[in-house]
Amino acid sequence: MFQLLSRTRAQKQAGDRSGDRDFRVRSAGRDLDTDRLRVSSILGALDASIREAEQEQSGLSRRVEDVLARAAVTFGNGTDEYLERDALDSHHQTLFGNEISNGQRRLQELATTIAHFKFLKAALLSRFPDFKPPAPAA
Repeated sequence: MFQLLSRTRAQKQAGDRSGDRDFRVRSAGRDLDTDRLRVSSILGALDASIREAEQEQSGLSRRVEDVLARAAVTFGNGTDEYLERDALDSHHQTLFGNEISNGQRRLQELATTIAHFKFLKAALLSRFPDFKPPAPAA
């Protein structure tokens, strides 16, 4: 009798360890929700990056235009202005030129970055054709 009980107990323990339990998977709806959340989080990060880069671009563009306007004022309107310009005005022209150059360089970088992010967004949406992004908030 003892042997019968110990054999049954051993088979039960071996069965528990060998995976005799029923194999179960999540429902298809739950899998679809999980996949949607993953795609949505990536899309959200891309949208936020695009929005932030466009805001930076807009603000920087206004500042570059302002510097261009200030540079035009210090430049003067005489045909020989560059010959008679004060040293202080020449110094400001150099500073404005550097600011304009750096601003325009950054504007170009932002334009490229925004284009890359938009490409990634389009690629993401093309790889998941069944994914419907949420409507933008009004």
